Amino acid sequence: GPLSERRLMDVRLGELPAWLATCNFSLQGLLGGVQKAWSSYYDKYINVKRGGPAGISMLLAGYCVLSYGWNYQHISKISFLVSV
Repeated sequence: GPLSERRLMDVRLGELPAWLATCNFSLQGLLGGVQKAWSSYYDKYINVKRGGPAGISMLLAGYCVLSYGWNYQHISKISFLVSV
């Protein structure tokens, strides 16, 4: 298709300056691009048709990692006292 209708990932490196010249950098164009990107992200990762245990397990694993990070100083002080 025409260069102006291609997505960024479909543009070759040599075509990048010409592709950037066809982009709309006005406020309305930038807001439209942000809206399109958010819509694509939402449809792919949030508004999924079917769910499963993978999503919940990823959420729990993320919570465990964050919780450990938040409490790392407290945990390291306790483990130091226990090992002495």
